[in-house]
Amino acid sequence: MNDPVLARVAAIKTMPTPALKAMWRDLYGTEAPPYNRRFLESRLAYRVQELAYGGLKPETVKRLDALARGVEDINPKTRRIRTDRKPIAGTRLLREFNGVEHVVTVTLEGYEYQGRPYKSLSAIARAITGVKWNGWVFFGLKSPRSGA
Repeated sequence: MNDPVLARVAAIKTMPTPALKAMWRDLYGTEAPPYNRRFLESRLAYRVQELAYGGLKPETVKRLDALARGVEDINPKTRRIRTDRKPIAGTRLLREFNGVEHVVTVTLEGYEYQGRPYKSLSAIARAITGVKWNGWVFFGLKSPRSGA
């Protein structure tokens, strides 16, 4: 079977980051967000399939909205409190910096980068850049403009 949609989705994994960002502009009509490569890959793969096969059914969107309203925290003070939950152990965080792709693995104790254990993403971001960074922002887990 020769499925052009499947081929296009598979090709996303091998594309360089600038090509992913160009594809984002083509498919979404906006600049790509400053998140990690894995985020871009997954959203682009979804978008390619969505455009080819259609999005969620209206009933599904309605149901998701209803579920979200049921768990949504509407109190602005408690909504901004960070939960300090890190990604699930085994998750790989990818970040391109100065043309080099850096891979961090989440462990039960913290994080691993280049075979060394680290307690925080900020320490890894500093090891990569040489300057202080918020690790969650550096790896695209948190927007620098939001409190989330």
